[in-house]
Amino acid sequence: MKTKCKAIILALFSVFFVFGARVAADTIDVVSDTAYAPFEFKDSDQTYKGIDVDIINEVAKRKNWDINMTFPGFDAAVNAVQAGQADALMAGTTVTEARQKVFTFSDTYYDTAVVLYTKKGHDISKYSQLKGKTVGVKNGTAAQAFLDENKTKYGYSVKTFDTGDLMNNSLDSGSIDAAMDDQPVVQYAIKQGKDYAINMDGEEVGSFAFAVKKGSKYEYLVDDFNQALADMKKDGTYDQIMSKWLGDEAASGELISTGDAKAKAQPQKDQYIIASDTSFAPFEYQNDAGEYTGFDMDLIKAIAKQQGFTIKINNVGFDAALNAVQSSQADAAIAGMTITEERKGTFDFSDPYYTTNIILAIKKGSDIASYEDLKGKTVGAKNGTSSYDFLAKNKDSYGYQLKAFDEASTMYDSLNSGSIDALMDDEPVLAYAIEQGRQFETPIKGEPSGQVGFAVKKGANPELIEMFNNGLAALKEDDTYDDLVKKYLSTSTSETEQAKTVDETTISGLISNNYKQLLSGLGTTLSLTLISFAIAMIIGIIFGMMAVAPNKTLRVISSVFVDVVRGIPLMIVAAFIFWGIPNLIESVTGKQSPINDFVAATIALSLNGGAYIAEIVRGGIEAVPIGQMEASRSLGVPYKTTMRKVVLPQAVKLMLPNFINQFVISLKDTTIVSAIGLVELFQTGKIIIARNYQSFRMYAILAIIYLVIITLLTKLAKRLEKRLK
Repeated sequence: MKTKCKAIILALFSVFFVFGARVAADTIDVVSDTAYAPFEFKDSDQTYKGIDVDIINEVAKRKNWDINMTFPGFDAAVNAVQAGQADALMAGTTVTEARQKVFTFSDTYYDTAVVLYTKKGHDISKYSQLKGKTVGVKNGTAAQAFLDENKTKYGYSVKTFDTGDLMNNSLDSGSIDAAMDDQPVVQYAIKQGKDYAINMDGEEVGSFAFAVKKGSKYEYLVDDFNQALADMKKDGTYDQIMSKWLGDEAASGELISTGDAKAKAQPQKDQYIIASDTSFAPFEYQNDAGEYTGFDMDLIKAIAKQQGFTIKINNVGFDAALNAVQSSQADAAIAGMTITEERKGTFDFSDPYYTTNIILAIKKGSDIASYEDLKGKTVGAKNGTSSYDFLAKNKDSYGYQLKAFDEASTMYDSLNSGSIDALMDDEPVLAYAIEQGRQFETPIKGEPSGQVGFAVKKGANPELIEMFNNGLAALKEDDTYDDLVKKYLSTSTSETEQAKTVDETTISGLISNNYKQLLSGLGTTLSLTLISFAIAMIIGIIFGMMAVAPNKTLRVISSVFVDVVRGIPLMIVAAFIFWGIPNLIESVTGKQSPINDFVAATIALSLNGGAYIAEIVRGGIEAVPIGQMEASRSLGVPYKTTMRKVVLPQAVKLMLPNFINQFVISLKDTTIVSAIGLVELFQTGKIIIARNYQSFRMYAILAIIYLVIITLLTKLAKRLEKRLK
């Protein structure tokens, strides 16, 4: 009995020792926000820093905590603690009655206030000055509650934003007159070079605290935190942390680089595929030799060389580039892409490498000198751009009409012809167009529109972002970056174009200087047409024969195929094959499965052509008098033999003109599949236009080329018809 008791006591002691030691040695998982400077943010050495980080590390040091701190974002952090996936929350969390029902809070470590701020020069020192103005605020914040409570009293309107970046961009562009946010956040933005001013005392709205889930085994951490915080305030450590992050010392300029100029990340691939635009001069465009050049091209090549990784650049067009990265057909995109909150949901961005303005342009000799002069006039902008957004917001104020365009060359031609009175575009792009001979003027100072960045698919290729940031920092340090800006993006004198040896303002000059590119594009067009049409013939004959088969199942299958393919626009079919299918495969298998653009275009054209040819075959067979089939069958000839020997020979004669017509349609349809980035004849012409802005002459050349080819095909069809008759 004594032996059994000793054994039980020993076992209980062992269990207590093991589990007690385990609890004592547990790593405490602390979660925080991702970007809430100066409380937590990723610094230039790619580590998270800030007030919250320093305080929790100091508490852990004093209380011998073994902590693992991660930064999933505020909402995710709160949910993680509630779900038991994390142990504690340190994320600038305001103590509220609602939150106290879910969390146990420590003593508060920072009393926060919200402040009203404006751009410098637009100083507002009392709320009564906001009458008739618009104030921005982040949705769901204490600042919003304050503004909503007082908007009737002071006569301002409130505009809400999902993020601080979006709100500040609107303040920068003038679409709101003031904004309200947490005081330390605004102070930090000013410290980082933002041209803001605070001319009013803040409004106290709450206090920040450390938190754990209510009733959890980690509530003891709150007592530890309170003791350590009290000691930190007593010995001055707390004040040192606050002065470190909330001091007034000046900071660097607006384009902040977080990369380490002396560091080099380790490439994870032998070669990275970089997607870019085809025609966005001076960021990327083709020179006279047919080679892609521009600020983006030189920048990424210089960074790759400096960091020691290999790249292959595919110039496929802006939309195609973004889709290629999303579908993992490219590793990254550099295409003069403005960083926006919406895009941040899909892409991870590098440090911004250029701050861009949008600017109004008029035809030389126009009397427009201000936005007020646009009243009753028509202004153009490319659809979906910052320029379009700016003009849409201000058209009622200034009384102009807004016209949207899909591409710059068409918009510029419209201004030149007088069908619009002004246009708005990115400042360096317009400067380049003027250098190339466009008779435009820019009488009004530009409007800030955002920052441009290098992008990868969210969560993918983090080493590529790190290498880009490190390389960008190094290029800024050795002045290579400044040289590229002067070469391509200067709004005064530019070196984007070497002296031309051929005058491209004439059709003969255009052809002699670009015939190699045009022949290459024509070769792609003809190859694509021939291959896809051959495949489409096979598909069409199979489904056409099925459509007239005695078997009902075969007829239904043929009908469904034809209806589905013909019911979906060709561009969507091509986009689905090129971008949609690889995305689907990756989501299922976790492996990248890119499809070549030529292959995707061939499949799309083959399916589309096959559906129409199937109807041609069905119609041709049904056009043969039914008595032919009945007479043959009455003589005992089998169905297959009758079809092969009697019906089809007659049907082919009826089908031939339609086959030739379908071939011509397939040739024309190659212009549609250029949307996925395939550089065929039409896309080649657009690329040339983007360089020299000779749209009328270039489109005339393309029209003549297509006309000659289609005329030859038509004559061939007629000769074949005569021979068969």
